[in-house]
Amino acid sequence: MYPNLYFLLRDLLGWDIPAFKLVNTFGLMVALAFVAASSLLKKELQRKEADGDLAPEEKQQWVGKGAGPLAWLSSAFLGLLLGWKVSWLLWNAGTLFSAAGPPQQHLFSGEGYPLVGVLAAALMGYLRYREDMGQRLDQPKQEAVTIHPWERTGTITLVAAVGGVFGAKFFHLLEYPEEMVAFFTAPSLQGFLGGLTIYGGLIVGGVAVAVYARRHGIRFLHLADATAPGLMLAYGIGRIGCQVSGDGDWGIPNPHPKPDWLSWAPDWCWSYSFPNNVNAVMGPRPSGYVGKRITEADPWPIFEGFGTYLDPGVYPTSLYETIMATMVFAFLWSMRKRWRVPGTLFAVYLMFNGMERFWIEKIRVNAPMEFLGMVMTQAELIAVVIFLSGLGLLAFLHRETWLKRMSS
Repeated sequence: MYPNLYFLLRDLLGWDIPAFKLVNTFGLMVALAFVAASSLLKKELQRKEADGDLAPEEKQQWVGKGAGPLAWLSSAFLGLLLGWKVSWLLWNAGTLFSAAGPPQQHLFSGEGYPLVGVLAAALMGYLRYREDMGQRLDQPKQEAVTIHPWERTGTITLVAAVGGVFGAKFFHLLEYPEEMVAFFTAPSLQGFLGGLTIYGGLIVGGVAVAVYARRHGIRFLHLADATAPGLMLAYGIGRIGCQVSGDGDWGIPNPHPKPDWLSWAPDWCWSYSFPNNVNAVMGPRPSGYVGKRITEADPWPIFEGFGTYLDPGVYPTSLYETIMATMVFAFLWSMRKRWRVPGTLFAVYLMFNGMERFWIEKIRVNAPMEFLGMVMTQAELIAVVIFLSGLGLLAFLHRETWLKRMSS
């Protein structure tokens, strides 16, 4: 496992650059997932506009008015962070990150170069002010501009990301009430960023995008179809981050011998101990595995600040989900031009998403809950709802065709 980019580069390339300890491998893969999803979304929105499924929006826009003080302050604030915190972290990375412990303890502290931060803030604020003044006209005017749906890709991605993070955290706290109590007792940015539930992000992020699409006249079903393949690919990329960092999204203990039909695959594809996992799990866990310290006798290196493994090994469910997500993405991408009824691709995406998550939950570590006399996980319940929602949407979209077939 590589909890951050520093250990990955040191182990694979021999580079010893402590500043890379700030780059968590899971966070890096999540960022790449957003980039991939955004790129595919832009491509699909362009195609749909060319096909006549989406239309540009005509909008009145001020020319020569200037962005105003809020833009100057935003640039100044960015300069403050770069000068005060980022420059300090990069300059002192060799000593700050030499000891064990998460680098976030420095990232979210008050340490830094305050004077450099103030100077950088003044400089960036002034440069933004100068640029703004240079664009102003004596008589600002309104002009009609055409904004294509694909030009809103960045904003749609941002809306989905912000809504997704808040939704993922909220659903995680619902699933683990003890963490909710701890979070609100002693709130911190670290506490907010740790522990996310993918379905919470999908639901809240989806609602946020739907509201945004309605405000700007983008047909939601066409937008949903355009996002579906990218969402599935992004999910698979995100799970690579879970696998590489060992963030706890693994399965239940798997002490069984690898079956013959899987003899061609490495042993870790069947059962894995997640050495040097980012959570540094220690001690027994309710699911049946125990976190132990790596010793010199073990076959893995010992990464300072981490250095634990799971005994017995567990199912690497994040790997399985990456494989399944990639297969579903390939299918959706191949069918996106064939299914012409708006919403069909999104409905099928929901069904595949629900099925994949429901079955992986059978071998995945998660907190059980009781619902209508049944014991299941939050993810299983949401997976069933999502599958039925997709099935219902598919039936609604094709109701006339199916009724004609049934009557004939």
